[in-house]
Amino acid sequence: MRRIYEPQNLMEAELLLGMLASEGVEARLDGRDLVGGTGELPALGLLGLTVADDQAQYARELIDAYNAASPVAGDEPESFPDVLVC
Repeated sequence: MRRIYEPQNLMEAELLLGMLASEGVEARLDGRDLVGGTGELPALGLLGLTVADDQAQYARELIDAYNAASPVAGDEPESFPDVLVC
């Protein structure tokens, strides 16, 4: 098992876990239970995505592609139903 990425927060970690699973990469999130200790523990380095050694290169490529992606222009909806705009 190899730690391949340190997500910035739990939301990013869960998103990446789902993305990796959809590509057939079995990943594990280390440090999920430590997030509640932020403030008493260091804020950085608590979370880490870990994958099998033989899938590490492919998983790293997927995460690099995710980080390099930018929004598609015109992909935004015209309005957001049931959202109050202030």
